[in-house]
Amino acid sequence: MQKTYHGSCHCNAVRFEADIDLGQGTSKCNCSSCAKGRFWKAFVGSDALRVLAGNESLTEYRFGSKTIAHFFCRTCGVKPFGRGEMEGTGPFYAINLACLDDLPVDELLAAPLEYQDGRDDQWDRKPGEVRHL
Repeated sequence: MQKTYHGSCHCNAVRFEADIDLGQGTSKCNCSSCAKGRFWKAFVGSDALRVLAGNESLTEYRFGSKTIAHFFCRTCGVKPFGRGEMEGTGPFYAINLACLDDLPVDELLAAPLEYQDGRDDQWDRKPGEVRHL
């Protein structure tokens, strides 16, 4: 069931809302960025995220193939979301579930979770080890 959640960075300069169906699943990957940041995400369409405040506080970082824009708050350094586009899915946002201020822990824990092997560019495969993610 789709629900509108509200989120923010740590200093609250960046505030947003996103329409997310947690029943569609969440994910973690082992690429260098996600693993270091412990980025637990939900994917949404490009029209499902609305920045309510602080767009000017966001800075963009790209690495590797540079296909994903990772957005960080310039003040506190928290990554509330990333944006990308993939063949077959079109434009999307990856929402940092830890940044959702009104997501009850029981809803998060009940959401399906899958893992991707981003480190080896085998996105359709689960990494051999996931306990650290």
